[in-house]
Amino acid sequence: DTAQLEPPWSATNAVAVSAGAAHAVALLATGEAVAWGDNTFGQAAIPAGVGSFVSVAAGFRHSLGLRVDGSIVAWGDDTTDQASPPAGTNYTAISAGGAHSLALRQNGTVAAWGANNYGQTNVPADLDQVVAVAASEAYSLALKADGTVVAWGSGSSGQTNIPPGHSNVVAIAASPTYAMALSGGTLPYVTSP
Repeated sequence: DTAQLEPPWSATNAVAVSAGAAHAVALLATGEAVAWGDNTFGQAAIPAGVGSFVSVAAGFRHSLGLRVDGSIVAWGDDTTDQASPPAGTNYTAISAGGAHSLALRQNGTVAAWGANNYGQTNVPADLDQVVAVAASEAYSLALKADGTVVAWGSGSSGQTNIPPGHSNVVAIAASPTYAMALSGGTLPYVTSP
């Protein structure tokens, strides 16, 4: 359906966009979020009166918004509580996966909620000094301040097999079948079958 490809606003004022399975959410320069595409589970229906956002994330059938005050708003499919974020105002980053979600706290630790059928919300107990998170369908990634990557959950296609000796990573990304890390402007590794 081409309607899923057409954003409902002038693309000149978007500062970030996140794509889910069949919907997308964009953050506008004004702090407003807009969504379009499949709305079967309410994943493109941003709740009214939620205030301004600093970040948005689209999952499989749910969406997240990180508000200016550091709290998280979620909407869409909540079958496994993936759209039921923890309370509080101490969050700095969000990531929506298949049926789970991740958030980075100001103190460098990670909150995870939603489906845990593959261990994707079993955050390692000693994980700290995290600067970025990425959620996929069955696994999760965390980028630490020292440039290393930590993975947990299902690595059925090698997604959680972080090659030894890689450091200086500056960005991470997670897809259902592979994970990527950016280091010094190059792609040092991609884990896949």
